Amino acid sequence: MSIEPIEIESPENLPAPPEPVSIDRPRPAPVEADERILAVDALRGFALLGILAMNIVDFAWPDAAYSNPLAGGGFTGSDRVVWYVNHLFFEAKMMTLFSMLFGAGLVLMDQRAAGRGASIRGVYYRRVLWLLVIGMAHAYLVWSGDILVLYAECGLFLYFFRNLSPRALIATGTILLLLIVPLVTGLTAGLDYMKAAAARVEAQRLAGETPRPRDLRLHDIWTRDVQKHVDPTPEQKRAEWDKSLAIHRGGYAGIVRRRAGELPFVHILGLIFGVLSFAGGRMLLGMGLMKLGVFSAARSIRFYTTLAVLGYGIGLPMMVLDAERLIMHGFSSEYMMRGGYLYNAFGSVIVALGHVGAMMLLVKSGVWSVAIRRLSAVGRMALTNYLTQSIVGTTLFYGYGFGLFGTIPRTGLAAIVVAIWAVQLTVSPIWLRHFRYGPAEWLWRSLTYWRPQPIRSPAVAATGAAIG
Repeated sequence: MSIEPIEIESPENLPAPPEPVSIDRPRPAPVEADERILAVDALRGFALLGILAMNIVDFAWPDAAYSNPLAGGGFTGSDRVVWYVNHLFFEAKMMTLFSMLFGAGLVLMDQRAAGRGASIRGVYYRRVLWLLVIGMAHAYLVWSGDILVLYAECGLFLYFFRNLSPRALIATGTILLLLIVPLVTGLTAGLDYMKAAAARVEAQRLAGETPRPRDLRLHDIWTRDVQKHVDPTPEQKRAEWDKSLAIHRGGYAGIVRRRAGELPFVHILGLIFGVLSFAGGRMLLGMGLMKLGVFSAARSIRFYTTLAVLGYGIGLPMMVLDAERLIMHGFSSEYMMRGGYLYNAFGSVIVALGHVGAMMLLVKSGVWSVAIRRLSAVGRMALTNYLTQSIVGTTLFYGYGFGLFGTIPRTGLAAIVVAIWAVQLTVSPIWLRHFRYGPAEWLWRSLTYWRPQPIRSPAVAATGAAIG
């Protein structure tokens, strides 16, 4: 085989290189007011206000009262009605909505950047990491019930799923939701094994026998670290209740010290259960539903009517059954660990979809348009309003504020919730008439884009420039 020689031009005969061309690479930019979707913001505002109906109990009472109204907060008369309404419509349902909308936000961010020909990866991860910082500050310095850290943890993984089809996102999200069953079943089996090993050691010691080294290790772990959390005695429950009352009625430093001891373990559990199943699965569902136009009121009246009817028609009876069974079992943690959690784990998703259907029908019909616009304003300032709820709630109830911890029953808490709703629905639209973002949103965006963002609304800025 012959190889033809290749002629190479001498350098002096080569054409001159072209002049360098300056290419402005498209960059993602903060969402402007005219790019926002009213339906998405209104749904986010609705979810945020609903979350307060549950969080208020955690502000006002020791942790045990959140899941067990028999422990504190009242469970007779109107207090029982308030608990029932919260359980049917709010408990885990609003967190489900908020989680789905967090996933939807990534889809919107990606779609808008794609429309500009830009990539969101750098901005997205700076946004998530700053959310983690804000969440850690909120959790350790303001309120231990923070959800922002979990969302940031989920956000670290969510980016890799953004290009999946709606069907693939919904299928993957559903699989993650179902993962809660083997996770809890495995955890329960492990705890049972540990408890049985501890009982064997006690019996063998009484009989004068020598326990196996492995059983001794499990016995020590169970008695020292685990038993008081998962299977406490009545005396331990009372001691923990009294300790919580004393700490939260005390000074700020003592409350922060308690958080510092508890939160690292909570955040590790969040990585296992929250990212893998509870929040992660819901966020993927939200991404899929956003791509299908469900949250942006882009589907038909018939679609949303069907969604509302099925969501409430299936989910609410499931919640009624759940409530009755919880009462029957005395809100026992043993009952919850052995399958009782399943009702709300899945029923909350179904009821949340019913909420979506009902809200989108209101948006599309134009009914209560003033209320929808106010909810939208609350949703546009979701981070500011969420942090404000925590600051107001802890100031009202903790010892460094008004010291009302452990004193206000559920009916009184519901009245406080309604008052905070009224303030946030009133203040948020007024603020946004003058400013582009809420204060926390402005800080978050400025940190994300490495430069201060303009905060005055375009109309106000233009007026000021004209006057100047």
